[in-house]
Formats: sequence, structure tokens, C-alpha cells
Amino acid sequence: MSYKSTIRLTFVGTLFLFVFVSESVRINATETRLNRVKLHLKKINKPSVKTIQSPDGDIIDCVQSHLQPAFDHPKLRGQRPLEPPIERPEGYNSSDERFETIQLWAESDECCPEGTIPIRRTSEHDVLRANSIRRFGRKIIGVRHDTMSGGHEHAVAFANGDEYYGAKASMNVWTPEVTDPNEFSLSQLWVISGSFGNDLNTIEAGWQVSPELYGDGYPRFFTYWTTDAYQATGCYNLLCSGFVQTNSRIAIGAAISPRSSYNGQQFDIGVMIWKDPKHGHWWLQLGHGVLIGYWPSFLFTHLQKEASMIQFGGEIVNSRSRGYHTNTQMGSGHFADEGFGKAAYFRNLQVVDWDNSLLPLTNLHLLADHPNCYDIKAGKNNVWGNYIYYGGPGRNAGCQ
Repeated sequence: MSYKSTIRLTFVGTLFLFVFVSESVRINATETRLNRVKLHLKKINKPSVKTIQSPDGDIIDCVQSHLQPAFDHPKLRGQRPLEPPIERPEGYNSSDERFETIQLWAESDECCPEGTIPIRRTSEHDVLRANSIRRFGRKIIGVRHDTMSGGHEHAVAFANGDEYYGAKASMNVWTPEVTDPNEFSLSQLWVISGSFGNDLNTIEAGWQVSPELYGDGYPRFFTYWTTDAYQATGCYNLLCSGFVQTNSRIAIGAAISPRSSYNGQQFDIGVMIWKDPKHGHWWLQLGHGVLIGYWPSFLFTHLQKEASMIQFGGEIVNSRSRGYHTNTQMGSGHFADEGFGKAAYFRNLQVVDWDNSLLPLTNLHLLADHPNCYDIKAGKNNVWGNYIYYGGPGRNAGCQ
């Protein structure tokens, strides 16, 4: 055998060994990740007493309320959900209380038994879409490094400069287009305290479209909380130990139906978050007086006391994955000037004061950090009280 042939054979053998080892390492890494995903799913998907198949493909598990993920927390272990607070904020109309079916999974009239709560089952694919298991169920942060916002863009109304103990508003629900898998579009109410540094505390609730989190483009009812500016604490919905759900008919993270249509029927949902004066926990109400559950006060640092800012409006993530501004829409995908039936809105904006009273906003400020992409305008009348229109199409001639 010639010297050249020997070298060639040695090279081919080495190359084959390198490819074989590399493939083995890749397979082992994949298997390790899948095993970690399965362990995580075992942690967050609790045993159910009943399962309901939703028309959109979701599986809803009816889980005994004291076995929900919140009770994995060391401070809640072995306990049961609290009874609803006797008092609602003064100015709340209790005579209007009623339940309406606003989620796809509940349209079949199937419901979870008393003593259980409905939880959207997390699938293996849901977790694998996230950047990492550690980041699964947490807000997308830092998708861009060329901006302090990390690619997050807002059109919001806010009140600050006072002590706030809650907020309430109604927002119409749309199906905005989200063009990149690691982007989202949401409309929500924020209850905020702390600085906008690493000690930021927030409680959030509203609707969102998030292909990464849910695997589709449906608008879904969601909650969120953090005590460290979205770094290591908190999560969406019931994807960690935090929020305690008490309601057996609403699945947090499930698709909302019906939705608003351009120049057609408008559908909105009411959200109220307020601090119960007796126990200090932050309660969530949806629609016409339907209590969903609460965030225990011990989860927070600054929000153990009161909020220093309230926000209403929209947020999107702009990853610029194609080198220009995203086409991801906010709200209806149309600018605020188009008004009712065409633009997204929040109406009847109110805050809860130190005396547990619902009050209209007196110091409303507006912020649109990219007004050529998404904008906002405010108004006031006798029916809607304080209101805002907001949103936009994303990339257009003025937004590149």
C-alpha cells in the first residue's frame, strides 16, 4: 500500500470516528434534554380526576385544588386555597355578577367537578419550543442586544405618583398576527412596584398571542408575576408555584372565544386585580365578578405593601430576525385613530385606593415608545369613563 493511500485511509477513518462520536454526543444530549423535559412535565402536570378535550387541541385537566402547582411552594405546602374575600372594592357592582362562557374548551358545557380547577396540560412540544427548560413559562427577555428594551415595545396608559391597591378595566380581544415564533403580542393590565431595575415587582393579567408558549395563534387569557424584573422569579399562568387558583370554570392559558372582528362585533373582557385589606393577598377577577384566584403577598417584596404604578395597554416583542422591524401586530393591528370597531381599546380605567375604593384615574399618562409602529390615544365620556385606543400593524412605511 502506498504512503498516500495510507494517509487517505487514516484520514477517512479519523473523519468517520469524528462523525460517529459527534453524532453519539448529539444523541446523548438530545436524550438528556428529553429526560429533563419529562421530569419538568411531571412536576407541573398534576394528576387529574377528569380530562376535557378542547376543540383547539388543548387538553384540560381537572386537578384537585389543593394539588395545583402553587402548593409545591414551601410556604403553601399542605395548605388549601383560601376562601374568597368577603369585601370587594367599594364602587364594584355586585348585582352584575354572572358567569359567561368565554373559552373554547368550555363551549361543550363540560366542566370540572367541584373541588377541582381546570389546568391546561403542558405538552413536551410546549417545553421544547422554549430556549431552555429554565426559561420555559417565563417572559421572553433580551431577544435583541441593540436596545435597552430587549426588543419589547409598548403602547400604554399609566398612572403613578400615588399608592395603588389595585386596578380594573375592560379590554376587547383580538387575534393579532405574530410573525416570528419567539415574539408575542399581548394586551394587559400591570400592577407595578419597585424600580425598573432588578427589583421590579409586577402582577399582570390580560390576553396574549404567543406561538412559543402555546404553539398557535389563538388569543389566550393569561396571568404573570415577577419580583426581579423577569429574571429568575415568577411565570405565566400556573407554570410554577405562585398563583393560587380558586375557580373551577376558567382555565388560565386557554383560548378565548369569541373575539372582536374589524368593523364588526366587539368582544371585551373585564379584569380587576386588587389587594384584599384583610389578608394582604392580590386577588384576580375576570368578567362579571368571577373570582379566579390570588397571588399570595409573600411572593413579593415591594408589592407586599402597595403598588406605585398602574399600566393598561399593549406590548409586543420585535426580534428583527429578518433585519427589519417585525410585522407582528398589536391589538387589532390598526392604529388608535381608527377608533371603535377597528382599533383595540381599554375602557372604564379605574384604580383601587388605600380605602379599598374604585376610583377613576386622575393622572393618566400615555407612552408609545415606537409611535410609527404602534400608537395610543386617550379619551373620556359618561359611558366608558377613562378609555384608550391603542395598537398598530408593526412594519410599515414609517416603521422600518
